[in-house]
Amino acid sequence: MAAAVTCGVVVACFGSSAEAAASRILFKVEPQAYSEALLDIAQQANITLIGAAACPGQFRGRLDGSMTLEQALSQVLSGAPCTWRLIAPAAVEISPGASSTAVEMVRPAPPVTVGELLVTATKRIRNPRELAVAVTAIPRNELDAAGATDAGEAAGQLAGVLATNLGPGRNKLLLRGLSDGAYTGRARSVVATYLDDLPVNYNAPDPDFRLVDIERVEVARGPQGALYGAGSIAGIYRIVSRKPDLNDISAELRTTGALTESGASSYAIEGHGNYPIWGDVLGARVAAYQEIQGGYLDDVGQDRSNVDRTERRGARLILLFQPNADWMLSGTVAGQHLRSEDTHYTTPGLRLKRSVRIPEPHVNDIALATVTVRRSWGGAELNLSTGYVRHAYGSLYDATATQSLYTDFARTSAYSERTRTKMLVQDVFLTSRGAGRLEWLAGLYGSDTRTQSPTEFLAQVPRAPNILVYGDDRRDHIREMAAYGEASWRVAPGWTAAIGGRVFRIETRTQSDVVSERFAPRGFDRQINFTGFSPKVSLQYEFATGALVYGVISEGYRAGGVNSGGALPLPAQREAYTPDRLLNYELGLKSDWLDHRLALNGALFYAHWKDIQTDQFRPSGIPYTTNAGDAHIVGVETEVAWRTDWGLTAQLNGRFSRVRTTKGNLDLTPNLVNGLPGAPPISAGALLSYERPAFGDWNLRLVGQATYIGRSRVSFDAAQSSMGNYTRTKLSAELTGKHFGVQIYMINPLDARGDTFAFGNPFNPDQTRQITPQRPRTVGMTISAAI
Repeated sequence: MAAAVTCGVVVACFGSSAEAAASRILFKVEPQAYSEALLDIAQQANITLIGAAACPGQFRGRLDGSMTLEQALSQVLSGAPCTWRLIAPAAVEISPGASSTAVEMVRPAPPVTVGELLVTATKRIRNPRELAVAVTAIPRNELDAAGATDAGEAAGQLAGVLATNLGPGRNKLLLRGLSDGAYTGRARSVVATYLDDLPVNYNAPDPDFRLVDIERVEVARGPQGALYGAGSIAGIYRIVSRKPDLNDISAELRTTGALTESGASSYAIEGHGNYPIWGDVLGARVAAYQEIQGGYLDDVGQDRSNVDRTERRGARLILLFQPNADWMLSGTVAGQHLRSEDTHYTTPGLRLKRSVRIPEPHVNDIALATVTVRRSWGGAELNLSTGYVRHAYGSLYDATATQSLYTDFARTSAYSERTRTKMLVQDVFLTSRGAGRLEWLAGLYGSDTRTQSPTEFLAQVPRAPNILVYGDDRRDHIREMAAYGEASWRVAPGWTAAIGGRVFRIETRTQSDVVSERFAPRGFDRQINFTGFSPKVSLQYEFATGALVYGVISEGYRAGGVNSGGALPLPAQREAYTPDRLLNYELGLKSDWLDHRLALNGALFYAHWKDIQTDQFRPSGIPYTTNAGDAHIVGVETEVAWRTDWGLTAQLNGRFSRVRTTKGNLDLTPNLVNGLPGAPPISAGALLSYERPAFGDWNLRLVGQATYIGRSRVSFDAAQSSMGNYTRTKLSAELTGKHFGVQIYMINPLDARGDTFAFGNPFNPDQTRQITPQRPRTVGMTISAAI
């Protein structure tokens, strides 16, 4: 029976590293450059080879016979100025240095060296240093050290990653400042959020998964339409969960408590366990958590304190069945419930206070199930994933300010919006194995998404709290079918050219039934189809030192749609919105220095975003989607990581961009802002970590982090409010031993009050300015125990 292995998310499972190194293979390698000889070995052994160009010089011997991979690599590299190691099943990394004579088994990557973690964001196992894509991955040890528990907290460790701050379960993720607006509505998300192999959002806000028992977070910046299709116009955000270990039993429990100045206390408890059910063939891994984020805003109108309390709880179960080295079957069931008792905005001058007439709660619930099958043979590998997502979210707003448009008898009014999405996804792709001159990938994708979005305007009168005076029952059915592929060719030593693309068809049917107290009911049933092709071309060169320079042209797209709702129909120019496309030109550099202690990644990009779709609000507060115009974005992003021998690690990242908007939609606004809403021209992050032995087997780690968010506008209208220009900070100290750990942290130690988001209630945007402050100074402690 094959030895067990913990598999990556979209990579094949080949058995254990020892098994991969010990199998005998018939090799034949002629005298040639070391890099070419290594590629011949990789092709004959059907393994992934990383860093062949890091080995200069000539192999002057000859290899001809049956031997193990370990023996072949050791013979070829005997006396060579480089080493090799198995970094994953059937994946070998070549590094500059002394010759290697024996296999070096998998070891954890250094704590915070950029690019030393294998990623699968391009649907193959790869070192991000060798990809013509701006990819960053944060492993779980870095997330734990920084205390990052969700996407918003992890964003500071990733260049170009921002999150709006409307509140938990309401935020939008933004990459590279490619923002279509600060609000969430009908337009498809610009960032595709994945949990392992499954997309979990369509046009919804980020579900705000708590990052419990995960392997890493991956971010691929820039349009990824060729591999991932619509909804990845700005990039991919991917959570990779930890898979069952088929050999060992393990468990960990963490509990956190925190106190917020002028607010309520918070707590969280989370745990995970791993259990091999049947030898090294079947195993299970389970994780669960519950969290209460104490509120810190007071509503003086309702005489309520700490109204913005949020509860988040969830669980995940993964089963892994691996009968041999060529077959793997995994299944995942996960769910999360998130509820905020009230919104998170306040009124300037009142300092963490506001006054509204009714509570404004929000709920965001998601449940999913996915099955993944992988089969490896010869020179190919098949990956098949099927998933089902149920996503339900909704909000209630105080709509009293606009109730005169709908009714004459109400004392106060509420606006309720709810969305229930059911999404079935099928993705199957075939990839080449090994490290030959030609590598390829071909796939088919299909999805069926059904969304029901009832909205209601509810009049509030004594003894009759919810009288329907307006309602829109909207249903959308979206079917997407696509064929995609990519091929890369090593045209010369160090040079690789790649071309790929995706041909697609998207069918959208929208039905709507509107009722109103004052106006006649109306309805419509409309279908729109879209077809197209999204290309990608890249050229990269890897130096002998391992540094990489690349150029890439890629495209992202979103289909169009139709609007509904409102007591009166929309004008003809607002009835529908057209597709938008983003064409991206990028030059990038990935390098490391000082024996891998210093890493530098950077990218210069120009993007032309045509017919930007954006979600906006009518004067009545009812949302609609339109096209704002075109944007030309020039930007640069960098990531630097430095690790010393004496325990100090520094990470720095930054993004700068300039935006020029053209062809503005005068129906939207005559004062089109020369920028993108919610996307400041400057953002930056820094993390410093110092680690040293404390006593016995205990280690001490001190961490300080800061994230700066520049100033931006809340909408495309230059007359609307600005926001941003603030810094988030956090300090922590942690003691960890073999089985126990304790961390003390402080969030916002200077108790800053920056305006993180100048929006809260769409039914009162022009009467009172709204801001979302940072959480006040918070002190907390986390205690962990593991077996």
